[in-house]
Formats: sequence, structure tokens, C-alpha cells
Amino acid sequence: MPDTILALMAGFALDLLLGDPEWLYHPVRLIGRFISFMEGRLRARGGNLRRSALWLTASTVLATMGAAALIIALLGRLGRVPRFVGMALLDWMGIAVTSMAEEARGVERALDGGIEAGRRQVSRIVGRDTQALSEEEVVKATVETVAENTTDGVISPFIYAALGGPVLLWGFKAASTLDSMVGYMDEKYRDIGWSSARLDDALNYVPARVTAALMCAAAWLVRLDARNAWRIVKRDHANHRSPNCAWSEAAAAGALHIQLGGTHSYFGKPVEKPLIGDNDRPAQRGDIRRANALLYGTSLLALGVIGALALLLR
Repeated sequence: MPDTILALMAGFALDLLLGDPEWLYHPVRLIGRFISFMEGRLRARGGNLRRSALWLTASTVLATMGAAALIIALLGRLGRVPRFVGMALLDWMGIAVTSMAEEARGVERALDGGIEAGRRQVSRIVGRDTQALSEEEVVKATVETVAENTTDGVISPFIYAALGGPVLLWGFKAASTLDSMVGYMDEKYRDIGWSSARLDDALNYVPARVTAALMCAAAWLVRLDARNAWRIVKRDHANHRSPNCAWSEAAAAGALHIQLGGTHSYFGKPVEKPLIGDNDRPAQRGDIRRANALLYGTSLLALGVIGALALLLR
């Protein structure tokens, strides 16, 4: 099996064991600092911000990929084992299974202390206003986030690491970080962030659809309703302004028999989103654990498929 696939498996194992330790200065923070620096310089320079957006996107992605390639090349000069260890560590830091699951569990634990604690905790992982959310809405927001991040925090990194090792994985992570920082459609970011948002959509296009299929299969493995998950995916996969987000959200909604989407408040303004899934029952705290089960099941299935394909294509 190629070193890229073995390193990915080792990186996933490290994520399961360690998650994202607080002592680790995560590379995404460095990418974020670079983005902030470049955005400030480009805005100060003036001119056409839509053209500057291309510079921001290209410089961030290429600089990140270049840094990953340099690290691997330098370690390669020390031998195959140091190079493999470096690849595994870079893959580990690019995967976000355990950290996402822990954040979701944190919301469930916070709700045990009351709705205010739950609202504060869920505000760490969602962009919507949380101060007026009901307990059911807090649960739904958590489920949506877990489902969406199964794509861009797990399956997309898996796919790009399998195709191009840590270099391609970190190129994707740079694009994802750009989208989370500047890829908005409001007046402030519409021009400077358009290319970052488009790139993130393009890079997640195939992984989002793969995630939906794997999540439906994972629903069967964790004893949720796989058939209904697939039915909702087929029906509601386009019920989102993003071309990608509704795929995994639909699979989760169908597997859990709850309804996601609807009107939410962002920065004090209501934003109406299409509904995803059927309102068969109210969302409950236990749905956070079930969403995490889908996250882990989908991740394990994806890695199994990648490993099997690597063996078949040898």
C-alpha cells in the first residue's frame, strides 16, 4: 500500500487518540494569520477588490501547499521513516473527527446545565445567532454542524490526502480556511472573498456527494434509518444556498427522522433557508450522540473504501 495511504491511516488513528490537543499550535491558525495579513494589505492597496480576491486565494493556497511540500522534502532527506512520520503528522492535523465530536458532546453536556449554557456552547461551532435558540434549535444546530463538517472536516481531507498526500490535503485546508474567513456574501466580503467561496464549493463538490452516500451506509451500521436517509438525500439535496451542504445534512436528517434548515438569525438579521427532512419528531439531546455516531461511522467507511481502492489499484 502506498505511503500516502498508510500515512493517512496513521493520521486518522492519531486523531482518534489525541484529537486536537490544546498545547498544539494548529497550522490552521498560521493560515488564518496569513489570510488576515494579506487581506489587510490588499484592502489598503485599494483598486479592484475582485481582482485582489484572486491574489488572496492563490497566495494562501500555494503558500500552504509549498510549506507542506518543503516540510516533507526536508524530512525525506533524513530518510523514509522521518518522511512518513511527517506525512502522518500533517494528515493528523488536517483531519477533524475527534475535535468535532467533542465540540458536539460539549453542547450536550452544557444543556445539562441549562439552556443558557447550551446556547453559549453551540455558539462556538455555528455562525448563527444563538441567544434566543430553544433547546431543540440548539440540538438541530449541532446536528447540522456535525453533518456539514463530516464533509469538509473529514471526507474531503481524506480524499485529497489519498490523491496527493499532505500537500494536497493542506491545499484544501487553506481553501476551507479562506472560505470560513472571507467567503461571505455580505457587503464587507462579497468582493474580496468571492474566489475563495467558489474554490471551496468546487473542492467540496464531489466529496459532499460521496459523504452523503457513505453517511446513508453508515446509518445502517449504527442502527439508524438508512433507507429514509437515502430518500431524503434524493429529495432534499438541493435545499441549500450552498451546492454542497444539503447533501450530508439531508442524510443526517433522514437517518434521524428530524427536520433541519428553516429561518435562522445571522448578525441580527433573519435568513430563511429551505427545510431539509421531515418533521417526524422533535429533535432531542440524544440526536447529538446519534449524529456523532454517523460522523464516526462515515469516517471509518471512507477510510475502508480508500484502503480497498489502494489495494485494488496497486
